Amino acid sequence: MVDNSGKILNKVKPGRIIWPLLIGAGITVYLFRDIDFKAFSLLEITMASSVFLFLAFLLMVIRDFGYIWRLRLLSNGELSWQKCLSIVMLWEFTSAITPSAVGGTSVAIFFVNKEGVTLGRSSAIVLMTSLLDELYFVITFPLIILLIGGTGLFSFGDSDADIWYKSHFFIIALTGYSLKLIYSLIVFYGLFVNPRGLKWLLLMIFKLPIIRKWRPQARESGDDLIKASLEFRTWPFKNWLKAFLATAISWTARYWVVNALILFLFGYSYLNSTSHIMVFGKQFIMWIMMLITPTPGGSGFAEVIFKEFLNGNLPQGLETVVALLWRMVSYYPYLIIGAIVIPRWIKRHFVHLQ
Repeated sequence: MVDNSGKILNKVKPGRIIWPLLIGAGITVYLFRDIDFKAFSLLEITMASSVFLFLAFLLMVIRDFGYIWRLRLLSNGELSWQKCLSIVMLWEFTSAITPSAVGGTSVAIFFVNKEGVTLGRSSAIVLMTSLLDELYFVITFPLIILLIGGTGLFSFGDSDADIWYKSHFFIIALTGYSLKLIYSLIVFYGLFVNPRGLKWLLLMIFKLPIIRKWRPQARESGDDLIKASLEFRTWPFKNWLKAFLATAISWTARYWVVNALILFLFGYSYLNSTSHIMVFGKQFIMWIMMLITPTPGGSGFAEVIFKEFLNGNLPQGLETVVALLWRMVSYYPYLIIGAIVIPRWIKRHFVHLQ
């Protein structure tokens, strides 16, 4: 298994941050051509408004706390708070340097396993976190459309506002939503309906010549997965409520970050309550659309879609400024933290690979 570990570690080496940085910087520079420097007079940054910049960072901390709390719940306390913090930071770093369509889920199993949890149980825990994430999206997406309306979210004031469902933004969002729904159904079936079928699929995969030598370990992992599935199926309702609450807190906090940044840049009176809900809803839709982007952490795509999608909710000519600040708060810190944490984590767990 040393060789396999080496391959995985190669995927998360700190040097990989260069690509998302270059892509993000390149797209941002390209978008800066549309900045109206006269619009900078609209900025109302004051000492009082700085509290909203602090709030934006605090919301990201709350977001990570939700993930940490959920991971500790799903491990039934087997993982300490410190280990949960390390795993979440490593997980976020992996998500930041891999395409959004891939994410860090597969490598997260590796991280959890190396913190002392059996491979099969690690798989079940990570799959459960994914299921809870997707459940939040599956439930919230139609609720937001019902609450805000498709016209406000997707039409952008065009003459075709009455056929917003033909918007390319809606089609992209619906594609991402459909992928999440399908994935949720597959994971739910594998964990709660037929875990033995999931084990069978695992063993079929490990018949491939390149990984066949690890088939005995895969069989053992399949047994652990079945045991973990039985454990989750007997969980009391209050545990599921806590786990979903942690998930909802995590994602909801993330979607309020842009609102806090807008208040920081343009003052408390810039958005009314209706616009705040609209910005929150568009943030939610944007994250679904980012699911299908091929770039690391959505670099480039995120900046472009932000500018286009929130165009009507921001002062014209300053959309790129807000997008850059948003990425500086919600994305780039994970690249820095990961580049610091990864070498220390490797040193602690893989001294023999040095």
